[in-house]
Amino acid sequence: MSAPTTPNVAAPASSTVQTLTIGKAINMGLRAAMERDNKVIVMGEDVGKLGGVFRITDGLQKDFGEERVLDTPLAESGIIGTAVGLAVRGYRPVCEIQFEGFIFPGFDQINSQVAKLHARTQGRVKVPMVIRVPYGGGIGAVEHHSESPESYFAHLAGVKAVTPSNPVDAYWMIQQAIFSDDPILVFEPKKLYHMSALKEPVDT
Repeated sequence: MSAPTTPNVAAPASSTVQTLTIGKAINMGLRAAMERDNKVIVMGEDVGKLGGVFRITDGLQKDFGEERVLDTPLAESGIIGTAVGLAVRGYRPVCEIQFEGFIFPGFDQINSQVAKLHARTQGRVKVPMVIRVPYGGGIGAVEHHSESPESYFAHLAGVKAVTPSNPVDAYWMIQQAIFSDDPILVFEPKKLYHMSALKEPVDT
């Protein structure tokens, strides 16, 4: 397995205090990454016109176009498989799995392609892709919408699994994941998406 990469995400020139939620911070982080590199592509079910079921990608398709913010069919294996192909061809796809319980149709792709391509070549084949996964309970949702499958992936050689705990974490973590050459799953605690906003410093 390759040594960990150190993403080159520049520190902010100045900072201010804004009222943020984790959900808004992720949206801002995605936007910053897409502005920085036109090979960053966002894809998933309803991420475009709707802005995602949690509105995390709200406004991105309007600002960056349908070629960079793609609404996909309801097929997680297809979403992840397409992202693998894009990643090995030099793009930096960011997939959204709509709810954590739906990630398992794509588990074979993650295990057999995403992780193995990177690990078995010791990083010579780069798979710079991010899989965003809303996870966790506490929102009154039904089965497949309130699960915590992160332990499956934390123990999977060849990928990294991370989760933010506050808006600043979320803002920088999503950008660092995107600009890493390692495949990374970002587990986002959906109960915290839209909780009372926190005052945190972000770049201006």
